[in-house]
Amino acid sequence: MDKDRIDQIIDEHQGEASSLIQVLLAIQSDYHWLPKTALERVSEKLQVPLTRIQQVATFYKAFSLVPKGRHEIHICMGTACHVRGAARVLDTVQEATGLQPGETDLDLKFSLEKVNCLGCCALGPVMEIDGKTHGKMAPGETAEVLNSYE
Repeated sequence: MDKDRIDQIIDEHQGEASSLIQVLLAIQSDYHWLPKTALERVSEKLQVPLTRIQQVATFYKAFSLVPKGRHEIHICMGTACHVRGAARVLDTVQEATGLQPGETDLDLKFSLEKVNCLGCCALGPVMEIDGKTHGKMAPGETAEVLNSYE
């Protein structure tokens, strides 16, 4: 962890305890997770107890206390996507990456998650990678999409 980068993130948010969530989101964005040393630094700089920071970090699904891959894959399993074959898309992603939902590969390239809805039901089934939506996915297209991410 780069202590100077953590300090910079905190300074960008005026070092205010009220900006805790924004600080954690920025750290999550940079590192793809919240390292304990980063949380300790935030606690020290914002003068917020570490236990409070850990409560916030474990409450919100946006945060992870374990390393995540550089590319986060979200497979929508909502009703519209489900009836259009999302389970088959998920199966092919699992085969291609060797991951189960909730897992990250050893080289920290991909993390795989199932989600309930991505808010673009007309495009189902939907696979989202790093916030980019890939709609109307067919199982045969997943490998090509995954290969476009390094």
